[in-house]
Amino acid sequence: MNHGKPVRTYKVALGSQLNLPKERQGDGRTPEGLYIIDGRNASSAFHRALHISYPNVADRARATAGGFAPGGDIMIHGIRNGLGWIGSLHRIFDWTKGCIAVTDGEIEEIWNAVPNGTVVEIKP
Repeated sequence: MNHGKPVRTYKVALGSQLNLPKERQGDGRTPEGLYIIDGRNASSAFHRALHISYPNVADRARATAGGFAPGGDIMIHGIRNGLGWIGSLHRIFDWTKGCIAVTDGEIEEIWNAVPNGTVVEIKP
């Protein structure tokens, strides 16, 4: 977004357990809400990875109320290293463990355009 208008949109693959809010580590669900890109990993097992600030205060409270650990390794990333040839076919089904996956070319574009501190809204 730039001045409230979309600059670019991406089709993505999400966590394999859709239609339910993320509750805890290992549930296979992608969190929903406002987060911040708070780090990056060029040496990820997936082609580049931008870490988002999950869990936030509400996420921690929800997990604690359920007696669970919230987890925290939620990333926007490309395809697993060595499988980049799959390209957009990776979107045929939601396959991540709670992350947001794009093609390798798309994560390169995002990586170069979006600085740490950028707000990310994840919504269904």
